[in-house]
Amino acid sequence: MGERAEEFLSSFNRIEKWFREQLNNPTNMGFSEMVRRLSRKKDSQIPLFQDDLLQMAQLRNAIVHEQISTDFVIAEPNEWAVNRLLEIEKSLISPETVLPRFSKKVTGFDVNISIKEILTIVARKQYSQFPIYDDGIFKGLITVRGLGIWLAVESSKGDIQLEGRKASELLVSNYKGSNYQFVSKDTTVFQVEEMFVTQVKLEAILITKDGNPNGSLLGIIRPRDLYNNLEKE
Repeated sequence: MGERAEEFLSSFNRIEKWFREQLNNPTNMGFSEMVRRLSRKKDSQIPLFQDDLLQMAQLRNAIVHEQISTDFVIAEPNEWAVNRLLEIEKSLISPETVLPRFSKKVTGFDVNISIKEILTIVARKQYSQFPIYDDGIFKGLITVRGLGIWLAVESSKGDIQLEGRKASELLVSNYKGSNYQFVSKDTTVFQVEEMFVTQVKLEAILITKDGNPNGSLLGIIRPRDLYNNLEKE
């Protein structure tokens, strides 16, 4: 048997073992049926790979069951098939988590910071997210988008008066909605992608060690960060 076939079968067997563990070791359940069962599970990545996995199962059967002799197989997987299977195995069994990829120093701001000062920071440092705290307790996330809506609403009332206006006022505005979520450092990148897809108001995901909103911020993810991790905050 060729080296590629051995590598392919090893990866296939590891995936199959993992599938069995996910389904509490069912007896007499074939690979394809396990794929279909696991595809129906909530938050499963398997639908992304279902078609490929079912084709890989056919290739695996050809390698294993159609051997003419121990050292000669009719079907030999090509390089693409081996690499694709290894890629799927990594995504399923050891998926990438949000850290270290989205690790960054995130500045928190006091609830009593003035709106004037926030606007100055936006102009000077181009910050787009302001996590707001009151004595270490997380109160909400002010974003440039929310700030823009607040300014538009205020300007519709006449000249905008900024003197004495504080961040706390932005947090009670109705634009806020559920524009943020907290996740733990062990959350997978796939789970984060799903959150942005399913929660339309989500503007940022904040990372703490265990997902506790009052914990130290270890990173922040905006939708564009998923596709462009080169842009600096």
